Amino acid sequence: MNYRRYVSRNILIGVVLLVLLFITMVYALSHGGYDLSFGEVLSALFGRSGRKTHVLIWNIRFPRVLAGIFTGASLAVSGAVVQGALRNPLASPFTMGVSHGAMFGASLAIILGAGYSESTGRIVLSNPYVIILFAFAGAMIPSIVIFILGKTKKAAPETVILMGIAMSSLFTAATTLVQYFADELQLATMVYWSFGDLGRATWKGNVLLLTVSIAIFVYFFLKAWDINAMVAGDEVAKSSGVRVEKIRLVMVLLSSLMTAVGVALVGVIGFVGLVSPHMIRIFIGEDYRFLVPFSALLGGLILLLADTFARLLFSPMVLPVGVVTSFLGAPLFIYLLVRSDRMK
Repeated sequence: MNYRRYVSRNILIGVVLLVLLFITMVYALSHGGYDLSFGEVLSALFGRSGRKTHVLIWNIRFPRVLAGIFTGASLAVSGAVVQGALRNPLASPFTMGVSHGAMFGASLAIILGAGYSESTGRIVLSNPYVIILFAFAGAMIPSIVIFILGKTKKAAPETVILMGIAMSSLFTAATTLVQYFADELQLATMVYWSFGDLGRATWKGNVLLLTVSIAIFVYFFLKAWDINAMVAGDEVAKSSGVRVEKIRLVMVLLSSLMTAVGVALVGVIGFVGLVSPHMIRIFIGEDYRFLVPFSALLGGLILLLADTFARLLFSPMVLPVGVVTSFLGAPLFIYLLVRSDRMK
């Protein structure tokens, strides 16, 4: 009976998150430099509005809203899975250097000719798939290095995080070096990509991110019991028949892929992958059957709220959403470090 109550309560939490996400999505679609009513938004979504409203919703706001939901969900799921696989509460794509590695890969692709900036300020990607490929390669490097060092040296969770911070610094320096040798147009493109900005979202990019994220999300959800066993300890997981090393490596690689695609499409967005799983754990604990999907919902909600706040705070000027998430996430990161130190 207690288990049924637990499941029912978690389902209720999921429904609440879905409702909040829907309300936020409608609010984001209806508010901006030109406000719309709820009826006008629905009319535009069903193709019954005027040309101006139709273009505003389908060409500008809707791709941006979907990019916020998809990117936030992918970052949150990546963070939750990496935390479980490495048994490290401070792990996330951002804190482990994955985002910075992906940014270095994207910058390298740009200087090799995959993108440039026009004098008008418009950013052009001559081959966005090359940028994604390079971003993935860059994201893989810190993931593999941290994984190997953590395994061979049997590093403590705090040491793994320090490795991630070191990798972040390394790739930040490498990105700066690439920028030093770039010309003005290439440098403008790299700086543009270094900002986490949902305004660059496109339908094609959203389809790509959604396709990759759904496939990886399904795998993570199917492996939820394995992650639960790994959280309990490697010996417990192995005694349950889990191939710990293989599963851990696959999960780190797939998390890096989701992060790489998101970074390549919208830029570096920090702390969503760290904040969302911990907020969900407060309500449901470490059960990854619920933690994976609910982290996705909360990650999408947090990033969409942050982007809406960034659009409306100094309207008509729009802040990069990465700035907002960093301001929100940094205090929580400090809190987790302090709490981890007290638990020693």
